[in-house]
Amino acid sequence: MPMEAAKSKDNILTLWRNKNFLLLWGGNIISSFGSQMYTIAIPLLIYEISQSALAMSSMRAIEFFPNIFIGMLAGVLVDRFNRKKMMQLTSFIQFTSVFGIVLLLLTNSLQLWHLYILGFILSCAGYTFGNAHHSVIPQIISKEQLTSANAKLSFVSTLIQTAGPGLAGAFLVAFSYTATLSIYLLCLFILFLCVQFFKLPVSEREIREKTSIWHDMKEGIDELFRNKTLLTPTITVLFINFASSLVIGVLIFYVTDKLGATEAQIGLMFTISAVGGLLGAAVVSKIRARFGRGNIYTFCLLFDIVGVSYLIFAPTWWAIGIALAIRTFSTTISNIVYFTIRQEFTPNHLLGRVTGTSSMLMKLTLPFGLFISGLWAEWLPIPILFAISAGIFSLLFIRLYFHPFRNLV
Repeated sequence: MPMEAAKSKDNILTLWRNKNFLLLWGGNIISSFGSQMYTIAIPLLIYEISQSALAMSSMRAIEFFPNIFIGMLAGVLVDRFNRKKMMQLTSFIQFTSVFGIVLLLLTNSLQLWHLYILGFILSCAGYTFGNAHHSVIPQIISKEQLTSANAKLSFVSTLIQTAGPGLAGAFLVAFSYTATLSIYLLCLFILFLCVQFFKLPVSEREIREKTSIWHDMKEGIDELFRNKTLLTPTITVLFINFASSLVIGVLIFYVTDKLGATEAQIGLMFTISAVGGLLGAAVVSKIRARFGRGNIYTFCLLFDIVGVSYLIFAPTWWAIGIALAIRTFSTTISNIVYFTIRQEFTPNHLLGRVTGTSSMLMKLTLPFGLFISGLWAEWLPIPILFAISAGIFSLLFIRLYFHPFRNLV
């Protein structure tokens, strides 16, 4: 145990000295903070424009479309071209998209379809940036540092998410949508600057022989389906995302329209939720040292069941926040475990494509669930959706509990 502790300490010290990792980490911190402004402001802005749960859930669905429509293509581009240049281009596109929203707000000409189009472009660029970011991590750190690095990235992002929603709600109350989204615009500009100073090791990025895009996509598909260790949790997340989409598609509408929460209270609700993520990121390395990753991933589903079940009976916005915190705790741990498995068990020259393919597969059910939840909320009681979601999580736990994956990794 002392040897493991010393090794872990050495990994942490090495990460602190890694300028490339620190630049990516710093850019991730800033962009995570800014994205909270967008996450809180856009649904409330759509609610102000339309007063419709369907319009709000449609925006969430549109934001997930890139995972389906360009997931595999983004993976090919990340593997085929220089990953730093991909991060530069996509961070610039994100900046331009948010600039368009801010400009339309300033000129009082913003309409719902503007948000749909610019939100889709922003999500496409953000998704591709995330793929490239995920794929360069194993290039700049050792395999032994992956869990620690992913935990740090998740912990600080979650820490920002803890303060971000509350600040976003306060900004919306004190200022305007324009001012709040301008903060996100500034954060994206800082992210763009961080990428400029990031250096990708030349030795790790050899020029590959040119092949067709379809051939490259097929390589990613084949690699994912050959890797049973990665495929099992990927299929599981497909159904987790469907269960989650039944909740997230109507959550802000439910808290605003049914529970009467204000913008500031919604921000605080998400702040409470983020505390669970902080705890998850803080303990994942410790529980990883004691338990197998398959067991950790499987038993995280129990927390999902508890969190979603509590939503059914939660009477206030802060009670909803506690329920979300339980879910965020488990989601943070399972995400770190999944990302590390994907980075560790995938050859790096295929990582962009495997990431794109697995992300596309995992997100296939999200738009479907979001549209169902939006239509449901227009006519039927929303707590029933929460109960259905809890039932799906229960079935997934039973499946994984008796699956060989639980003892594999």
